[in-house]
Amino acid sequence: MQKIIKFLVPIFMFIILLIPVLSFAAQDPSSPGLVPCDGSVARPCDFNAFMTLVNTVIKFILFNLAVPIAAIMFAYAGFLLVTAGGEAASARTKAKDIFTNAALGLILAAAAWLIIRTLLAILGYQGAWIGF
Repeated sequence: MQKIIKFLVPIFMFIILLIPVLSFAAQDPSSPGLVPCDGSVARPCDFNAFMTLVNTVIKFILFNLAVPIAAIMFAYAGFLLVTAGGEAASARTKAKDIFTNAALGLILAAAAWLIIRTLLAILGYQGAWIGF
């Protein structure tokens, strides 16, 4: 039973996070899409179009995936910490480890964003700043 629960809980969480993405799947006509190029002279597929793709993917991963997953993990760790009560210290240690790992994951995602932003600035990308 424990194996089934350990298998189904991540899948359930993934589905919960995926439902809003699917509900907003209809593209806004004013939105340029994932890559705003079509190969024509007016909108060529060049370095800036590629950087726009990178920008879109990074914003999705950082803001639409990492932050909600970290919030869920913080809430789960808080629930474990509150419900540990007078039990053994192992439940509190587990909750503290989850807090630490969620914070480190968020810091790592922000550091990766900063590194990519710096590299793109060095490469000479003149478009909108990545992530903001």
